[in-house]
Formats: sequence, structure tokens, C-alpha cells
Amino acid sequence: MVVEGAQVPPQKHDVTENIISHCSEGEVNKNKTCGVLSTPAVRHLGKQYDINLNDVHGSGKDGRVLKEDIIKHAIQKGIIKDSSGFENADSGDQFLRGEEDYSYVPAELGSQHGDKTIPLRGFQRTMVKTMSMAAKVPHFHYVEEINCDALVELKESFQNNNTEPGVKHTFLPSLIKSLSVAISKYPWINSRFNEDSMEVILKGSHNIGIAMATPSGLVVPNIKNVQSLSILEITKELSRLQQLALANKLNPEDITGGTITLSNIGAIGGKFGAPILNLPEVAIIAIGRIQKVAHFADDGNAYPVSVMTVNIGADHRVLDGATVARFCNEWKQLIEKPELLMLLMR
Repeated sequence: MVVEGAQVPPQKHDVTENIISHCSEGEVNKNKTCGVLSTPAVRHLGKQYDINLNDVHGSGKDGRVLKEDIIKHAIQKGIIKDSSGFENADSGDQFLRGEEDYSYVPAELGSQHGDKTIPLRGFQRTMVKTMSMAAKVPHFHYVEEINCDALVELKESFQNNNTEPGVKHTFLPSLIKSLSVAISKYPWINSRFNEDSMEVILKGSHNIGIAMATPSGLVVPNIKNVQSLSILEITKELSRLQQLALANKLNPEDITGGTITLSNIGAIGGKFGAPILNLPEVAIIAIGRIQKVAHFADDGNAYPVSVMTVNIGADHRVLDGATVARFCNEWKQLIEKPELLMLLMR
């Protein structure tokens, strides 16, 4: 997802590894979905009811096992009495976007060059609506480079002194907390605009959203009340949201009520992005990957510096360039000098 781990581009893997497996007979006995054409939602549903997909007759294209095939098989085997038993099943397909177009069929079995029509569902359909509305809002962008040498040292210190095996310290929680402290000084960054009443609402809570790329599309869960959380508490909450997002199990309260958004494109790659607002918020920040570059010091010599580029997208109906620049300067100072963050944290 577009959240960060070590902020280095992930290794590339063959997309077919997650679609269909070619296994030995022994492996098939261990993996009930091995060698069966089906979507992740269908495999998950079969696992829930302990159904071996190899025993299910697939009625879909090329023998693909569909959800209806699982239901029919379960009724025939007496696992359930009727299809109502699946109404509340956590099939995980309520947000899925039709993974069937990614299913792997070897080239020798037939041509795959025909057009395909893929219906957008769940998060992707929501993204179409929200981005279409956001495109009508007058944006402007402010780009800045931030020296992250101190941030890198801080993260390493957190990890070296970590006493909780289940906790992995990354850069993002410190960026989130420093963002909240900067917002306290510039509250208009953390506001909402009501176009009908022509009012700006300065939000008291810092509910910072984190854009995440999931198998079901883009989703932006938010960490509530960051102004009252420690960096460790933010780390744990971020991990919880990441796990739920990947499993398509985010609660409505997890994805509503956000006041500002961070898009960590650097976790995937790229120096910076030009983000589009997540309405009704008035600001969104894209952060690029941290990379070593040569910077000239006052003595005229070049030294390696860990640099991160940030791009702040803002609603020009509410925010002006000077306000965003001053806010970014404050945030930059807190990142480059974490001791100031410690001084100002509540």
C-alpha cells in the first residue's frame, strides 16, 4: 500500500504468483486452492467453510470457480441448508474490483488480446466520484525539500531500543506527529470548507488520513486525535489500519472524519507526487522517498544528505500560498530538528 516501511521500492514479483499455482499432488493436499482459477474473494469464502476448491465444479470461463459454485457445492454437501447461510459471510468481495481480469491463463491455451470490460466497484467507484468532484476545486501546489538525516537517526534509535517485538518503527509515525504539532500553529490547514454556507470550519481534532493502495483500490483510513497520541501509539494505530485495509475489513469509522491526508508515494517509488484533494479537506501532502543526495554546505564542500521531497496540494478557495509556505516551514523545522518536536509535544 502507499504507506511506508523502509521507504525503498519493493522488489518486483511475477503477478501470476498470486493468481494461480502450479503444484505437486502433495502440495495440493496442503493448499486447497492450488491450481484452481478463482478470485481471492472466492478462495477466502471456500476457506471459511473448509471447502476444497479442487472438489468444486467451476461454471465460469475456463472452469473458473465462482461464488455461486461454492454456494451450490455447500448445499449439496449439507454444509448449509440454503444460500442464506452466506448472507453474512465475510467473503471479502464487497469492495473487490473484479480480480478476474488478473487471472492467469498460459499463452499457449489461447489468445488474451481481446478487449475486456471491467466494472468498477467499492473503493474504485468511490474514488471516481471523489476525484471528479475534487477536480473542480482550484488547487495549487507547494513543493519543498526536507533534510531527513535527524529523522533517519531517530527511527534507528527507536528500532534499536524497541522493547515490543510486535512493533516495527518506521518514518511515518514521526512525520504524522510532527505534522500535528505544525497544524496546531496553523489550524487553517486542518479545516473544511462549506461551499453552500461559505464557511470554513477549523477542526479541533487532528484526524490524519493515510492514503493506502490496497488490492481493492485506494482507501484513506485516518488516525483519530493525533494531537493526543504519542509516536508509539500512532505506530500501533497505523499498523492496525494497514492490516485491516489489506484484508478489506476497515470499519466505516476508520475511513470517515479525516481532516488532512498524507500520501506516502515514496513507499512505492518516485521523488514526489502532485496530489489531488480528498474533499472536504483543504490540504493533502504527498511525500516522496528519502534518498541520499549531495548538498553543498556553507564551506563550499558537498556532503551526502538524506532528502525527502514533499508536495502540498491546497484548496485555493481557503488557503493562500503564504500560509502554506509558513506551515511547511514549521513542519520542516520539526522534522529536521526532532528535539523541537519533543519540546512542543503535549
